[in-house]
Amino acid sequence: MSHPPHEPLPSYEPRPPHEQLPPYEPHLTYPWRPRPQPPRAPRPEHRLPRQPAPGRHSDLRILRGAYRGQRRVATLTALGYFTLFLALSAFAPALMTGTVTTGLSTGLLLGLCQLPVTGLAVLLYEYTARRRLDPLAERLRGQAASAYGTTAAGGRP
Repeated sequence: MSHPPHEPLPSYEPRPPHEQLPPYEPHLTYPWRPRPQPPRAPRPEHRLPRQPAPGRHSDLRILRGAYRGQRRVATLTALGYFTLFLALSAFAPALMTGTVTTGLSTGLLLGLCQLPVTGLAVLLYEYTARRRLDPLAERLRGQAASAYGTTAAGGRP
């Protein structure tokens, strides 16, 4: 049984080169993304005059650090008490099941004290804000207002 010899493959004409693909546009793949807007040149009449930044950069660093410290104190006050409550519940069940008065266990009393402790953290946050942060923020706001010729509230004179 002999097979006929293979015929040579037909010759194909060369194809034209591929067309250039359009640039990738993510809004076509992700329809919830808005179409990118071309950058606009700023209008010269809306530019602020070039002046040095009001205040010193150290004032802003002090203000940021004070806010950071204030947040840490308030957060650690509330979370620290809650963590103490959880640790006592896990590692000292005899203490937590003990009774303070008839029908009131130590664990229930400590759980009920979480609300006043959280309120104390909020009051501590407000107190330190009024005492330490507000004066510094007002001073920086006043410096910015005098440097740019605006009122302290941010409006024009």
